[in-house]
Amino acid sequence: MSRFIQVSGACALALLGAPPVSAASDAELAEIQAQIQQLKQSYEARIEALDRRLQEAEARSAKAPAPAASPAAATVAAAPAATPAAVSASNSAFNPAIYAVLQGAYINQSKDPDKYAIAGFVPSGDIGPGKRGFSIAESELGFSANVDHKFFGNLILALTPDNNVEVEEAYGVFTALPGGVTPKFGRFLSSVGYLNDQHQHAWDFYDAPLVYQAFFGGQFRNDGLQVKWLAPTDTYLQFGAEVGDGSSFPGSERSNGRNGIGGGALHAHVGGDIDVSNSWRAGLSWLTLRPNERTHTEIDRNGNPAQLEFSGRSQVAIADFVWKYAPNGNAKETYFKLQGEYFWRKERGNLRYDSDGALGLTNTARNTSRQNGFYVQGVYQFMPEWRVGARYDHLDPGRVDYGGNAAYLGASSFNPKRYSLMFDYTPSEFSRFRIQYQQSKLQPDFTDNILFVQYILTLGAHGAHSY
Repeated sequence: MSRFIQVSGACALALLGAPPVSAASDAELAEIQAQIQQLKQSYEARIEALDRRLQEAEARSAKAPAPAASPAAATVAAAPAATPAAVSASNSAFNPAIYAVLQGAYINQSKDPDKYAIAGFVPSGDIGPGKRGFSIAESELGFSANVDHKFFGNLILALTPDNNVEVEEAYGVFTALPGGVTPKFGRFLSSVGYLNDQHQHAWDFYDAPLVYQAFFGGQFRNDGLQVKWLAPTDTYLQFGAEVGDGSSFPGSERSNGRNGIGGGALHAHVGGDIDVSNSWRAGLSWLTLRPNERTHTEIDRNGNPAQLEFSGRSQVAIADFVWKYAPNGNAKETYFKLQGEYFWRKERGNLRYDSDGALGLTNTARNTSRQNGFYVQGVYQFMPEWRVGARYDHLDPGRVDYGGNAAYLGASSFNPKRYSLMFDYTPSEFSRFRIQYQQSKLQPDFTDNILFVQYILTLGAHGAHSY
């Protein structure tokens, strides 16, 4: 030990007495500091480059609402300008993403489903709960792909329980426009409101809210053109406009031989993150249509089923809001979602009573109506894969002026309402099993208690659902 101390002391004295060595250490320190500074600058430059690449990728993703495209499709999309012949021969054209959604249900109703109707509102189509007992519900078959470097195509077929096939959506999207502008053309679910452009299997309850059933007959669909613009801001801000044939309820098919546009819509949505756990979205929508000779049957004051025919203008305004809470942003564990929508509809035009002449009392008079309704619902995932939810629906028949037909027709003062509770189990994003109990008071002295048991199975490449 004493020898070690002696050697250490000698070394220390040698260092203290060696000024050239100290000067060399300062230079070395300066060199190291310079290298650190260069390294920092290099990393900052690389981080900035990665940020730019991330922003560009997010912008491209926002412009292309396509579900996951096949690798071949992505290759085509990223390729430089190709000739039409080359595009038509691309793998994307022959290898689209394909998926199927299989659904089935067991339904128990306390009332006859054939008597399902909403008092005070024009019948909007087949909106009943469905067949009693076991049945397959509406299934879905979808095909999508990048057509070439500028277009994306999507086809969704609805397979009904009575073995019919319906084109639910068939549209193209032009993906090459800059500045966040995205045109869509063909047949598509309108983006008015919050729930309208979501497919049925993505809903949190088995059936649509009452306002959707009463005002749209389920969902509003357009054959036409839609343009959306996503503003380049930190806050989510999107504007959209649509024009179409307006044949979906509350519109109707246009008269034969007429040109022009049957309806249009405007919508705007804003949203963002409050903090890491909370996010929100709100919107306003306006829809205008020109129903022509839209017919339905209604029981008149004398108890006779009378056929009515309406021609005029129908306008619908919607306010929607959704708030989501997920602790620390981890929605896989637990989350809560609160959403609601308010609908208001005004119709003005001519109403023909006994339009088929069956009662011998055919009469045409001015008709106006203002009606509204809303729903609010909450869904809570209390542990991974398990959720509970509750929904309340309310309709107000408002004011209906039958004018010269008031002697035959009477307005309703009854407020239809509905209460729903659901409990579901979602083992993965490809399967869900749900139980829903519902009490519907849609007519005076008519209360229907309904139990739904539902399954949803998804096969293939299905894209993510919207917020």
